[in-house]
Amino acid sequence: MRFLIAGAGAIGAYVGARMAHAGFDVTLFARGPHLRAMQERGVQVKSPEGDFVARPAITASLEDVGQVDVVFLGVKAHGLPQLAPHLKPVLGPDTTVVSTQNGIPWWYFQGFGGKWEGLRLERVDPGGVISSAIEARRVVGSIIYFATEIAEPGVIQHTEGNRITLGEPDGTRSDRIRVIAEALIASGFRCPVTTRIRHEIWVKVLGNASFNPVSALTRATLVQIARDPGTSSVIRSIMQEVEDVSSKLGMELPISIEQRIAGAEKVGEHKTSMLQDLEAGRPMELEALVGAVVELGERVGLPMTCTRTVYNCAKLLAESTAGQQK
Repeated sequence: MRFLIAGAGAIGAYVGARMAHAGFDVTLFARGPHLRAMQERGVQVKSPEGDFVARPAITASLEDVGQVDVVFLGVKAHGLPQLAPHLKPVLGPDTTVVSTQNGIPWWYFQGFGGKWEGLRLERVDPGGVISSAIEARRVVGSIIYFATEIAEPGVIQHTEGNRITLGEPDGTRSDRIRVIAEALIASGFRCPVTTRIRHEIWVKVLGNASFNPVSALTRATLVQIARDPGTSSVIRSIMQEVEDVSSKLGMELPISIEQRIAGAEKVGEHKTSMLQDLEAGRPMELEALVGAVVELGERVGLPMTCTRTVYNCAKLLAESTAGQQK
């Protein structure tokens, strides 16, 4: 099988490096200094589980890749509207597309059924660009449970975690998802297959919509936010509002708010992806992680008072610091 990592940033390059190191046919699509560094020196991974260097195929042109069997979308959610229309050359009749984005994914309401069937969130899929380029039948959902960052071009720092949960949107255990899971397991990941991917997405959203924007506003780590009485109170309020939205959509969360906060605290002195982006002068995933939840709150008739307040503050921060480097 041929695998493509479309967007080899911190997460994508780490997944691709592990797969290449395990002997799989994988190509990484990247740009800029990170691309050149990986082409020259391979993907250097630094990890508590052991450092290694992998040398997958690296490209700056999707046209040169040709059709593949599986595409992992490694870009962040705000990069998908730009990437999706350019995927056509790599998509064969049966190519599977694995979404890895945080937040509410663009495909969430495709095949959802009921009154929300086909709902498109403008903050996630503006103008329907993504859903027009990637057919719903191709999609396999995933939830990433590990922490990585680009320490320098071509160098990926893996901090903790090794789980990637996969799930078919229709809840089936398909042959294609079994094959992808087996490849990831052989590459060193834990890869459970869930029949309730939409429910589990909300567990990740609980943390994404709360810890990420608060960390950007305070510059604090997960453990600092969780242990501070003031910020932990804000986190609980946001999480309750997120849980209320999910309940309106018929989702039952398999974890409590206190358990979710405790889990974040255990990660320790880790900067969220949003804080990492802010410090590096990169665009933050604000709309997919927080704006989409606010938009859904409006749809289901909930005020989202605390979430909206933090979102508005983080949005102004993003606008006022756009393009600034650390």
